[in-house]
Amino acid sequence: MEIYQKQSFKDSFKVYLDIRMLRILLLGAISGFPWVIIGSSLSLWLKEEGLSRSTIGWAGLIFAVYAFNYLWAPLIDRIRIPWLTNKVGHRRSWIILMQLIILLSLVFWNFIDPTANLALVITVGLIIAIASATQDITVDALRIEQIGKNEGKSMQAGAAIAVVGWWTGYKLGGVIALNVADYFEKLGFQNYWQITFLILGIVVIACNIGLLFVNEPQNRDRHDSQKKTDLAIQKKLGTSNFLTKTTAWISGTIGGPIISFFNKNGLKIALGILGFVFLFKIGEAFLGRMSIIFYKEIGFTKSDIAIYSKGLGWVTTVVFTLLGGLFAIRSGVIKAMFVSGILMASTNLLFSLLAWSGKSEWLFAVAVIFDDMAAAFATVAFVAFISMLVDRTYTATQYALLASIGTAGRTTLAASSGAMVDWLNGDWGIFFVITAVMVIPSLIFLYIIRKDIKLSEK
Repeated sequence: MEIYQKQSFKDSFKVYLDIRMLRILLLGAISGFPWVIIGSSLSLWLKEEGLSRSTIGWAGLIFAVYAFNYLWAPLIDRIRIPWLTNKVGHRRSWIILMQLIILLSLVFWNFIDPTANLALVITVGLIIAIASATQDITVDALRIEQIGKNEGKSMQAGAAIAVVGWWTGYKLGGVIALNVADYFEKLGFQNYWQITFLILGIVVIACNIGLLFVNEPQNRDRHDSQKKTDLAIQKKLGTSNFLTKTTAWISGTIGGPIISFFNKNGLKIALGILGFVFLFKIGEAFLGRMSIIFYKEIGFTKSDIAIYSKGLGWVTTVVFTLLGGLFAIRSGVIKAMFVSGILMASTNLLFSLLAWSGKSEWLFAVAVIFDDMAAAFATVAFVAFISMLVDRTYTATQYALLASIGTAGRTTLAASSGAMVDWLNGDWGIFFVITAVMVIPSLIFLYIIRKDIKLSEK
C-alpha cells in the first residue's frame, strides 16, 4: 500500500529543480524520438503512397517488439560491449550502439520506394523498432538509477520529467518531420519523405552528443547481487565447471528478476499488477495509432497536424505532465492512476465530436489539448508506478518486463485499429467511443489490489 505525506505546493515543486532532472529530460527525449520515425512519419509516408488504412494499421505491428524487449533485457543488464563500455559506461554504450543502428536505417530508407518494396520498408522499420526497444531498456534503467532507491518523491518527479522528455522527443520530432516533409513537398521533390528521414538522422547524432553529458552512476551492488545469485544457483548444481557456471549465469539472468518480483508482491497481487499494466493504455493506443490517418481523412494538412497535434500538443503535454507529477507527489500515485484513467476515457469522446462535426480547427485544438492533458497525467502516473516497483538488482529487466506487458496490450491489440475503422465503415465517431470504454477493465484490476500494492513514497 502506498504511503505519502502531503506537503506544500512550493516544496513539492522544488524537487523538479534537482540537476538530475535535466539528465532525465534528455534521456526521455532520446527514448521518445524513434516513435516519430516508425509512428506518425512512417504511417503518413505510407498513406501518401496510397496504401490502405488496414495495411498501415497492420504495419504498426512492428511496435510489438516493444512488448517483448523484456526477453533480451536480462542480457542488456549483464553483457558489456567491448571497448565502448569501458569508454562511456555500461548503460550509455548500449544507447549509443542502438542510436547508430537507427541512424544507418534512416539512411537506408532514403533508397527505398515503398510502393515497390513495402516489405523492405517494413523490415527496416522493424530494425528501427528493435533498436529503439533495446535502447529503451537501458534508458529506463539509467533514468531510474539517477535517483536513490529511497527517494520516492524524487522518483515520481523523475517520472514526470522523463515523460516530458519522451513527449518532447516525440512531439518536437514530429514538428520537425512534418514541416520538413511539407517544405520539400511544396518545393516539388518527389522523394520528400526520404529527404526528411536523412534530416531526422541529424537529430539522432545530436542525441548521442547530448548523452555524453548524462552521468552513469557506478553500481557495484547490482553486479555483486547478480554474482551472488549466480553462485547460489551454481552451489545447488553441486559442481563448478564451465557448464554449471553457464547454466547458473543464464538461470540467474533470466529467472532472478521474475522470482524477485513475485517474492516481493505475492502471487495474487503480482498477477493483479500485471493485469492492470497490460490493460491500462489500450484505448489510448487505438486512438494514437489511427489519429494521424483520421486527421488526414477529415481534411487537415501536414502543417495543420504539425501545429495542433505536435506543436500545441507538446506545450500541453509538458505543462500537464509537470502538474500530473505534482498531483502524484501530493496525492499518491494510486489515486493519480484512477484520475488519469477516467480523464483518458472522457477525452477520447472529444474526437467523436470532431468526427461527427467535420473539420473544425477550434475543436481540433480543444481535442488535442484535453487528450494530451489526459495522456500526460496517465503516462507520468504509470511510469512512476512501475518505477517504484522494480528491484535495483534487476532495474533494466524488471522495468522492461512491466513496460513490455503494458506495451503488449497497446501494440498487439492496437494493430487491429485500422481494421476496426474499416469494419465500422469509416465511422470514426463510434471508433473513438469504443476507445473510451477500453480503460474500464484496467481500473477494476487496480481497485481490487489498491490496498495491497507495496510502494514507497517518502
